[in-house]
Amino acid sequence: MATVKELKATARPKAGKGAARAERRAGRVPAVIYGDNKPPVTISLDDKVVRQSIFAGHFLTTLFNIDLDGQKYRVIPRDYALDPVKDFPLHVDFLRLGEGATIRVSVPLHVKGAEISPGVKRGGTVNIVNHTVELEADVDHIPQFIEVDVSKLEINNSVHLSDVELPKGVKPVLREDMTLVTVVPPSGMGEEAKPAADAAAAPAAGAAAPAAGAAKAPAAGAAKAPAAAGGDKKK
Repeated sequence: MATVKELKATARPKAGKGAARAERRAGRVPAVIYGDNKPPVTISLDDKVVRQSIFAGHFLTTLFNIDLDGQKYRVIPRDYALDPVKDFPLHVDFLRLGEGATIRVSVPLHVKGAEISPGVKRGGTVNIVNHTVELEADVDHIPQFIEVDVSKLEINNSVHLSDVELPKGVKPVLREDMTLVTVVPPSGMGEEAKPAADAAAAPAAGAAAPAAGAAKAPAAGAAKAPAAAGGDKKK
């Protein structure tokens, strides 16, 4: 289920790069609230709080109630920018959520049961094919993650999106099924299997050789017999 957190904001009357830099120097993060067919609202947030929220994880699937001078805005982060060198937040975009709204979110996968998977016990490795899934959800049922159980997977077995039970009010964006996780064989497994297959094929090939020789022998004898008979007639 979606987690709702509180954020305190202050109004940011000025827009532009210069005003944004001034906010950052003051320990604030410039942000904007948009959507729901209403004018955008420019705000600023405490740098430390925003930083903690981003690096705590699931930031883009977390609902926030932003308190701006007593007025509450129900929002979800849609994008953010970090400084490429120092990793501090530069800007955040929030989407305003109306009553009964549905949105598209990218939800991460969590894999469980790998330690008891028979394929893993035989030396296979769990390979996450898609680390996130694009889902459409109503705002009250946004999942923090999608859990994928691999406890019964053998080598070369997979879990597809259709195998996962999604929460209420959630459906995949893509119509086609997608592979989420598979158990891949250990490296060298194919090379070991090939000599074994060749060894098994060798006796079958050897058994076939005498049969071919036996078939040829009578034919050769039959070809010589008329020549010997002809020689007797000349004598």
